[in-house]
Amino acid sequence: MSNSELAWYKSSYSGSSGDSCVEIATSPTTIHIRDSKNTAGPQLAVPANAWAAFVTYAAQGD
Repeated sequence: MSNSELAWYKSSYSGSSGDSCVEIATSPTTIHIRDSKNTAGPQLAVPANAWAAFVTYAAQGD
């Protein structure tokens, strides 16, 4: 799946200012992550199960 086919979105926790945010896009097996201020810059792609484990871990800090 090419970058232009991905639907990128920011977390609802990003706030209205949009500063210091990451965006994610999902495909069937991969989560794509990028800096919202540098959308043409480097990106990270991780397996969906790794992303799910990260989100579960991060949510424990609430």
